[in-house]
Amino acid sequence: MPVPPIPDNEMERLLSLSEFDLDYTEHKDSFKDLAKLAAKVTGTEVSLVNLIDSYTQWSISGHGLEIEQMPREDSVCQYTIIDGEYFEVEDLRNDERFRDKFYVTDGPKLRYYYGIPLKVGDDHNIGALCVLDKNVKELTPEKVELLKIIANEILSRLKDLKVINKLKSKLAEASEIQKKVAHDIRGPLSGIIGLAQLISEQGESNQIEEVLEFTNLIHKSGRSILELADEILSADKNDHKPISNGAEFNLLVFKDKIERLFIPQARNKNIMLTVTTTSESERIPFARNKLLQITGNLISNAIKFTPAGGYVNADLSLEPNDHTHILQIQVKDSGVGIDEKAIEKILKGNAASTTGTTGEAGFGFGLALVKHLIETLKGSINIYSKPGQGTVFEVRLPQKMQ
Repeated sequence: MPVPPIPDNEMERLLSLSEFDLDYTEHKDSFKDLAKLAAKVTGTEVSLVNLIDSYTQWSISGHGLEIEQMPREDSVCQYTIIDGEYFEVEDLRNDERFRDKFYVTDGPKLRYYYGIPLKVGDDHNIGALCVLDKNVKELTPEKVELLKIIANEILSRLKDLKVINKLKSKLAEASEIQKKVAHDIRGPLSGIIGLAQLISEQGESNQIEEVLEFTNLIHKSGRSILELADEILSADKNDHKPISNGAEFNLLVFKDKIERLFIPQARNKNIMLTVTTTSESERIPFARNKLLQITGNLISNAIKFTPAGGYVNADLSLEPNDHTHILQIQVKDSGVGIDEKAIEKILKGNAASTTGTTGEAGFGFGLALVKHLIETLKGSINIYSKPGQGTVFEVRLPQKMQ
């Protein structure tokens, strides 16, 4: 079996992809027109917009073929992201790397492939725009140039989505600050007004005109500021809808996204994947920031090292504290387990690549990426495992209260 290729800058490439913080099932409509255009200008039956993470190729949009994901080691695009300006296979049936793949031997029985890397930053190929066909093709230079233009537009849209998500996050943060300021000033102002009323009542009985005049000013001033606070709050409630941040969700939404993204991977290997949440906190909103990347890599890793017939469980909980919530993500499997030396290497960020229970390719970067992302979010990770007894990954991440 050919050894899967790994880019020289794989860790940096994965970090660039994680910065987009994408839900790979959300953007079919965002790129559908470009995928269709790629197929039309090249005269091919199929075109796909693929992004490649540590374990999986995600088809975020496409034309002519309904597919959402496949193992990275089965894809053709894993070669496109290595280097160069393009990757072409004239006949997949005659190439030992691909001739036994399901998309060649079974429907749709593809033969031709041409892919252009989706390049961001300093040569970080996060995926590829590819076109495929059941017949052998030959693309003219003009068609290739048009394909490159479409690939650049895909990258532009990805960058626009990234900026939009950041702006939504900033707007949501500003909205929360607005609410907090309004609530914070209500307490002290209510106290001032109450004190002014008390002094006013005493002043009337003692006929202290100057005190009465002064306290009346305090009362009016305090009342006007309190009304301003009420106006801020009522404007947020009534005059417009609350600012919706696409990066925010709760445990129920998190659970749904994990199931849609990773149950197909588990079923493909005859593994039972279950996702559970804590009912007491499952509707409390929190930021999505990098959570799908962290949890997805842990689940894909668990599936990789769990034999067919086994299980993987992801347990999600949110522990309220005074100033923050603690999001706990626990991924438990019935897999082959990890010895103490391997655990130490993972926690140091230098785990070696190993092969899965059914020969799945190992790239050695998934857990290193998880550790890096957790550290940037000021979280922690613990690993509990023994060879032959499965593994538990436990992640704790602080979340700002919304």
